[in-house]
Amino acid sequence: MTIADTNQHYDLDPEVFGLFLDPRRKYSSGLYESPGDTLAEAQDRKLHFVARRLGLKGGERLLDIGCGWGSLVLFMAEEYDCEVVGISPAGRQHEYIAGLARKLDVSDRVDVRAGHFEETDFGDERFDAITMLGSIVHMPDLSGVYLKARSILRPKGSLYVSESCFRNAEMHARFGERDGTHFVRDAIFGWGDMRPLSELVRAAEDAGLSITGVYDLSEDYRRTIEHWLANVRAHARRIDEIQPGMAEQLTYYLEVANAGWGYTTKHYALVSRRSR
Repeated sequence: MTIADTNQHYDLDPEVFGLFLDPRRKYSSGLYESPGDTLAEAQDRKLHFVARRLGLKGGERLLDIGCGWGSLVLFMAEEYDCEVVGISPAGRQHEYIAGLARKLDVSDRVDVRAGHFEETDFGDERFDAITMLGSIVHMPDLSGVYLKARSILRPKGSLYVSESCFRNAEMHARFGERDGTHFVRDAIFGWGDMRPLSELVRAAEDAGLSITGVYDLSEDYRRTIEHWLANVRAHARRIDEIQPGMAEQLTYYLEVANAGWGYTTKHYALVSRRSR
């Protein structure tokens, strides 16, 4: 399979994302505890949740695949004193993250690289933990990604993957080619495939990783997207000034994404470990 080209969405003007995401510009599910939680609170709680699932104590070496606007990279460097490598094919994100790293005085612990994980040669580099938040959906060779991730994990190192999935193989077959699915996959991201959770588990196990936890975050992602939709609506005029027609496109994309939680789609966090 070829490498997916998903830059078209992530190379939009960074200000667009700042208008509908939280202040950290974290572009994945938050984690909610109460009805009154703000988007920012939910996203910070989710980042601590990731750190706990990985067993971070401080000072570990972490790789974030598909690092987006740097929310996890910067958070783990600042809050957990980790040495963090981020990788993304979207060029606009690198300058943005580097600027924030300087502002937060964590440049010595942050290294962001341009490119696709599948094509990157890490040489002798090894990591205590690897994260993929909403990025494995854009990688065609699922087995290859897990095998490569395991190969650069240190023994006892953990891999955290969170992803939206079709609820089962039947739903994947029935809804994978619907108009809304095509729109999100092709018009927004360029490529993507929401496999059932069973495929992620199998790929992890086939790569020699041990599953240590599976968490259903579907309701959390629904609430996250509701917050994003409210922000798009509140800032639609400014979004369209930056990119004409983008507010309507974002609204349709987010409404499609939020339409099937529990019935056609789910959102999971899957944690696995290289036992030896």
